[in-house]
Amino acid sequence: MRIIHTSDWHLGQNFYTKSRGPEHQAFLEWLLKAAVEHDVDAIIVAGDIFDTGSPPSYARELYNRFVVQLQATGCSLVVLAGNHDSVATLNESRELMACLNTYVIASARHDTSQQAIVLKSKSGQPGAILCPIPFLRPRDIQNSQAGLSGHEKQRSLMEAISEHYQQCYRAACDLRADAKLPIIATGHLTTVGVTKSDAVRDIYIGTLDAFPAQHFPDADYIALGHIHRAQLIGGTEHIRYSGSPIPLSFDETGKTKSVYLVEFAEGKLHEVTPLTVPVSQPLAVIKGSLSEIEQQLEQWRDAPAEPKVWLDIEIATDEYLHDMQRHIQQITETLPVEVVLLRRSREQRERVIAQQHKETLSELTVEEVFERRLVQEETTEERAQRLRTLFAQTVASLHDMEEQA
Repeated sequence: MRIIHTSDWHLGQNFYTKSRGPEHQAFLEWLLKAAVEHDVDAIIVAGDIFDTGSPPSYARELYNRFVVQLQATGCSLVVLAGNHDSVATLNESRELMACLNTYVIASARHDTSQQAIVLKSKSGQPGAILCPIPFLRPRDIQNSQAGLSGHEKQRSLMEAISEHYQQCYRAACDLRADAKLPIIATGHLTTVGVTKSDAVRDIYIGTLDAFPAQHFPDADYIALGHIHRAQLIGGTEHIRYSGSPIPLSFDETGKTKSVYLVEFAEGKLHEVTPLTVPVSQPLAVIKGSLSEIEQQLEQWRDAPAEPKVWLDIEIATDEYLHDMQRHIQQITETLPVEVVLLRRSREQRERVIAQQHKETLSELTVEEVFERRLVQEETTEERAQRLRTLFAQTVASLHDMEEQA
């Protein structure tokens, strides 16, 4: 039995006004080819299919087209909901997807007959037992209790999650009976000791911020999602995050993206191989003074015209960013790059924030308060200028109302 473990597609993501549609299309085409090349029996997507609960139509189209195209490979698909996914959105096509060899699990299952399913190989024979566990919401797994302290709530929730995993594992063992089949579990949560990236939205299941890996059941493989960097948990080979297939934030730049090819033999985990996802949209981060940035930009002087590199520029300057924006625009207009994000260096942003703590509102004008707040936002200069215009219009309107009064 061979499966591909992937997660955190985030179809429909808006990346500083940029669509990731072409990148996701390239990834899904590659994934189809990988499923054929490696003779894969099933693909497991461990949560966050979409970036929002109401994904744009093109994102739904990508998803639906992939499900249809996958049928030609004979490979089955398992889709688990993540914290970004809407239960209602995934469930609206669940029965239709079932006719296309696709399992959609949007919320916790309490019926023991549904807590474990048989995954079949392409030959139609049972290949593994799956515990399909999506992102767990507190209301799905426990009853609210009044009067508990914060520590008691955290312990109660951890016990509820642990018990749900154990229930699913017991159901899997019962379903397996005497057959020599591996048991696979899934999850979409943060476990203790993971390395995050900027694009990961912290999810707190109630008061629980991280789940101890030792509380997972004794499954042969546990396919996790939510963390965008591929990694093993606790040094174990069988508990893994596959990571996202494309960089979802600039701090993921330069990190190899992959899916896991997981092979089972004689009812046990045999081998896990990372399959590197090709880069279709290069990203880069450059930092320094204006002169240093000019020097770094020269590396793209003779680069191919397409695809253009999306840049995050962190500049060390005390000048207004919109002045820097014009200057950098002139430098880059003949280069195969596009400045997606221009911001002050992290050190300067922290220094500005520290300085603000020593100021009082009585010392600042309304415009200065607005600028102090705006500098904390990681946004494009174009959007910042738009916000300044809207703010100025709002202030002018208020002055007019005061004069009329």
